[in-house]
Amino acid sequence: MKILVGYKRVVDYNVRVQVKPDGSGVATEGVKLSPNPFDEIALEEALRLRERGVASEVIVVGIGPADLTVHLRNGLAMGANRAIHVVTGDAVQPLTAARALLKLVEKEQPGLVILGKQAIDDDNNQTGQMLAALWDRPQATFASKLHIDAGKARVVREVDAGLETLEIDLPAVVTTDLRLNEPRFIKLPDIMKSKSKPIEALELAALGVEPGDHLEATHYAPPPKRGKGVMVKDVAELVAALKNKGLV
Repeated sequence: MKILVGYKRVVDYNVRVQVKPDGSGVATEGVKLSPNPFDEIALEEALRLRERGVASEVIVVGIGPADLTVHLRNGLAMGANRAIHVVTGDAVQPLTAARALLKLVEKEQPGLVILGKQAIDDDNNQTGQMLAALWDRPQATFASKLHIDAGKARVVREVDAGLETLEIDLPAVVTTDLRLNEPRFIKLPDIMKSKSKPIEALELAALGVEPGDHLEATHYAPPPKRGKGVMVKDVAELVAALKNKGLV
């Protein structure tokens, strides 16, 4: 069984994001870029399934500009067998990403697609659900445990009332939560081995997918700066201060 894993590049989570002066977007020039943390969890789970003999091949897929290859090598160094790079210089929204992934699913015929539940740059949490709908296959989102057996996936996910267990038929789409696993540390020999692993490059247009924007962002703005704290002498003064601010 093949497992297809989405692998998106985002601004590193340790970087303090800055909005461009004209409010047209986020400044990325000279900023450290890294794989989306949820996607690394997805890849780690796929590798563990392969190590348990459930899968025979793990393929990482990235959609983005030419320099995305460097980050796909990171996925190969973690242990993926090969990578597919869908090349586009345009910003890719969730529906476009889902359509591109569907074309690759039709081409590769994986038994399972694992995606991060969301990307930390836009927090849309939509691509996995859209792919499942377009593919017309079952989905299980926010997985904190995943077990594959006899052509079925059993997924434990966190909900407001506690834990929910789903059993779905394969092929299917699963999106990963933080508690599913902890991605492995990449060692230098693995980095060297990754250089010999294949990366297939495909233009987005060659897949028959248009990058059109379905949502338009009109303006970006940083969150308001936090005001200075106020020292109070007792509870009565605290309550009075809160009343003045209309908080109680």
